Amino acid sequence: MASLQESLNRFKQRQEKCQSTLISISRATDSSFNTKVAPQPPQKKPHIAVSSSLMVKPATPIKFSNNTERLQHINRIRKSPHGARVKLVIDLLLKAREALTAEEIYNGCYVDIHDNNNEIFVSLRNNPKVSFDGKRFSYKAKHDLKGKDDLLNLIKTWHDGQGLPVVDVKDSYPSVMDDLMALKAENIVWLLSNMDSKEDIVYPNDSKVSIKTDDDVKQLFMGTKLPHDFVDIEKELVKMGMKPATKTAERRAASQVSMPVSKPKPRKRSHKINISRLTNAHMPELFLDY
Repeated sequence: MASLQESLNRFKQRQEKCQSTLISISRATDSSFNTKVAPQPPQKKPHIAVSSSLMVKPATPIKFSNNTERLQHINRIRKSPHGARVKLVIDLLLKAREALTAEEIYNGCYVDIHDNNNEIFVSLRNNPKVSFDGKRFSYKAKHDLKGKDDLLNLIKTWHDGQGLPVVDVKDSYPSVMDDLMALKAENIVWLLSNMDSKEDIVYPNDSKVSIKTDDDVKQLFMGTKLPHDFVDIEKELVKMGMKPATKTAERRAASQVSMPVSKPKPRKRSHKINISRLTNAHMPELFLDY
C-alpha cells in the first residue's frame, strides 16, 4: 500500500509540472503575438451596383429522396420473378388500352424489353393476352367487343344461348361490366352463379331460344323423390358439400323459443261501502250534550 501511495503522489507531481509548463507557453505566445501584430481598423468594401438582370439566384437544393425511392423500386422490379414482370406489363397494357412501344412500357412499369432476345420480350410475344405488330404491344381480349350491342349479340349467339362465362368478357372494354348490369336490370339477360365453379354465367332472356336438355337429365329429375320436410332437403345439401341458403331449421328453432311473458300484477279489490249502514258509534263524544 505504501508503494502504491508513493506512485500516486509522483503521478500528481508530474501532472502539476505539465500544467504549469502549458500555462507558461500559452502566456509567452500571447505576448509575442500582441507585440508583433498591430490592430488595424476595418476597411470598408466599395459598393458595386449590380443590375437585377445580372443577379444570379441561388440554385434550388437537389432532393435525392424521391430519386432514391424510384431507383429502389426499379431495383425491386428487376429482381422480381419472371412471371411477376410479365404480369406488370400485361396489367399496364390492359389499363392503357392502346399499343405501347418498349420505351413506353419501361416508362410505365420499369420492365426492360428492349432486346428481342429478352426473356420478357419472348414471353409477351407468345402470350395469348398480348398482341405484337412488330413494334408495339397491345392488350388482346378473348372477345373483340366495342360496346353494349356487341355484348348482347355475343350472349345470344354464344353456343346457341347456352350461357356465356362472364370471365371471358369482363376485360373486353372498360365499361363492359356496367353494360352487363344494365342488361340484367332491363331483364334482357339472366345472370346466374355456378355453384361448382363459383363463376357467373350470363344467359339471354329470350323465349325463342331453345334450351336443350338431355333425356337422362329429365328422367333423373322426374324420378327423384324429394322429402316432404324441407329440413331433410337441407341435410342432403350439406352432405353434398353445399350450404343451403334457406336455414329452415334455424328459423323454426327461433320461432319455437317463446318470449318470457310478464305476469300481470294482481289488482287490489276495492271494498264497496254501504252508506245506509254507516253509523257514528265509534265517536260517542259527539252525543255527550244530547
